[in-house]
Amino acid sequence: MTDLKHFYFFSNLSEEQLALINTFATRVKMPKGSVLFYEKEQPKSLTLLTEGVLKVYKTDLKNNEIVMHRFMPTTLIAEMAVLEGLPYPASAVFESDGEVIQIDFARFKNEFLHDPDIAFLFFKSLSKKIRYLESVIALNVVLDSTTRLAKFIYDTNGDALITYKNYQLAEHLHMTPETLSRVFKKLLKLNLLEKDLNNTYKIKNKEGLQALFD
Repeated sequence: MTDLKHFYFFSNLSEEQLALINTFATRVKMPKGSVLFYEKEQPKSLTLLTEGVLKVYKTDLKNNEIVMHRFMPTTLIAEMAVLEGLPYPASAVFESDGEVIQIDFARFKNEFLHDPDIAFLFFKSLSKKIRYLESVIALNVVLDSTTRLAKFIYDTNGDALITYKNYQLAEHLHMTPETLSRVFKKLLKLNLLEKDLNNTYKIKNKEGLQALFD
């Protein structure tokens, strides 16, 4: 079992408490393409992503995927649905080989949620997700495609240019691949981005990127 104490949510628990959790926790290997859960499925486990890239998405009436977020290790997944006993609001699929630790929530609730420190950590985790949702709304409703990409690159300090493939960036920023390509060319022309020897985009003028959305 992956050592839970290295994850902030469990870092303050005693060895005895961690040992107890391990009695009702299961590590599951998830091959690329495997579905962690489907929208409207009823959750039963508190899920900790420990390896891989997990895409969370909804499907519209035309069966198009709307990507909500891509989660990286190590993070709790859909803890609001689990805590409230609500169906999952979206589906989740692995874009790479991965691993999760699934903790029986009924047992965890009975053993640990009476602890105010644990309850506060749930609150912090949910607050982080709410802040992320607010940033997604601002990013995709208020800004045009150029400022949207510039802000996302700036906020991730350029890591998005390495972590995300172009189609993933397009999905994340809710634009077509063709639009994304045009915006990249525009940012190159403005000398805000450059390409290295591996044909990978890099930030050339971070202050210039910020000026586009400030």
